[in-house]
Amino acid sequence: MLLISEFSEMCHLSPQTLRFYHSEGLLVPAEVNEQTGYRSYRFDQVEQAMLITVLRATGMSVKLVRRALDEPDTAAGLLAQHEEEIQRRRRAQDEALSDAREFLGSWPEVRRRRTPAATVVSKLVPGLSAGRTQYDWAEVDAAVTATVKELVATVESCGATVAGTPWRTWAMETTEQKRRSLTMEGPHWLVKLPVVADDRAAAALPAEVELQTFEAREELSIFIPGRSSMAKYGTALSRLITHPLDSAYVDIVAMRHLLHEDGIESAAQIHPLDDSGPTE
Repeated sequence: MLLISEFSEMCHLSPQTLRFYHSEGLLVPAEVNEQTGYRSYRFDQVEQAMLITVLRATGMSVKLVRRALDEPDTAAGLLAQHEEEIQRRRRAQDEALSDAREFLGSWPEVRRRRTPAATVVSKLVPGLSAGRTQYDWAEVDAAVTATVKELVATVESCGATVAGTPWRTWAMETTEQKRRSLTMEGPHWLVKLPVVADDRAAAALPAEVELQTFEAREELSIFIPGRSSMAKYGTALSRLITHPLDSAYVDIVAMRHLLHEDGIESAAQIHPLDDSGPTE
């Protein structure tokens, strides 16, 4: 038998770690003295300690390590799942680092522009619940991206041509959309896609895709790199609202979010103060 000090030195695991593994059921001592509480280990437990050390070094949780020990046939599969999760986190960290470099290298600034008229197709984004305590922007991005892909495939199959950057906007164009956008029902977003479409292509569009005219307008816009988040949405909103304008205001309700590959550009139409605008 090996005393805990001897086992600790042999396995390069501190006595505190060995006590923790004991409490978690990962590495139970062969004997525990009832009077002193001293732990003793068998020599053949060194191999188990080595396996635990190898798996824990990967960042695998105690729970997964315990399962790998209890069910040896699942160990390889559990390790593969853990590796996938590590790679996912690494990709997320890489994106976050790139995002941070973009911010520090060029802080987002509001700009004013004249946006020309265009023909667009519009489609509701299915699913999503805006009534949650915390809005799931990852879910929004995934659903919007899928809808954009479907919309591109649809218009191209009808003979139309994509003519610009797609965007999303709150579904507030009809009374029914306004009602549902304020509830758990949804849908809460519309996707817009600029197109060039002749009469034949327009007639071939399915019922759920609406052909619209996007009117020329003055806009304020701000580009924020990276994926969507409530903090970024709030920042864009705040910067657009507080941007100084002479005798004019911005229409935040109809704000649109252009979906660039490297980030989101939020844009809001400028209206003179004596103009009630398209929305109330």
